[in-house]
Amino acid sequence: MTDTLYSVSVWVIPLIIAITFHEAAHGWVANRLGDDTARRLGRVTFNPIRHVDTFGTLVLPGLLILFGSPFVFGYAKPVPVNFARLRRPRRDMVWVALAGPGTNLLLALVSGALIHLTPYFSPWLGGWLVDNLERSLIINVVLAVFNMLPLPPLDGGRVLTGLLPPALARPFARIERYGMLLLIGLIFILPMIGRQIGVDLNVLTWVLGAPVEWVLRLVLIATGHG
Repeated sequence: MTDTLYSVSVWVIPLIIAITFHEAAHGWVANRLGDDTARRLGRVTFNPIRHVDTFGTLVLPGLLILFGSPFVFGYAKPVPVNFARLRRPRRDMVWVALAGPGTNLLLALVSGALIHLTPYFSPWLGGWLVDNLERSLIINVVLAVFNMLPLPPLDGGRVLTGLLPPALARPFARIERYGMLLLIGLIFILPMIGRQIGVDLNVLTWVLGAPVEWVLRLVLIATGHG
């Protein structure tokens, strides 16, 4: 029981922090750029209760661990943003979208830097902190890279929508209504089919593997772990 609680603590705590800061960053930047929707709804906060989504924050990461996924990630309740209220909607949409992954990269850098302080704690507490910080580093890098995939409703899809010419942005944005279904297919259905037929169909592993490894290596070098 103790081992289980320990394992849960060193995964759940950094995951909730990563997701909470990610969503709060979206709301904070949107508020700075003219849309106070998230602030009025109490979503520009580091209180995780305001952001936790039962499936995305708790069930999905648990299923990924259960199915032996090489990546563990999740999501919170999306912060509501009224893009029409932004001062320059197309440009500001890009900044609001980038705020989440950018915050995750910052958290990864902070986690990597804080590992250097763990020897000053008792062996048990220092070990627990190292496990949390290492997983925080990995989770935040995975979240940053995953969310930058150019698929609505992910942040990368929003960035691409803001950068495309209007004639292309409008039809591309319509994909968002099917985006969650596409993600479920990529995360669960294709790998499940692949296991049944003996073929590796874990597309996300192919797509995310190299970028995650590259960004992780850069963060480790930047924080003195190279």
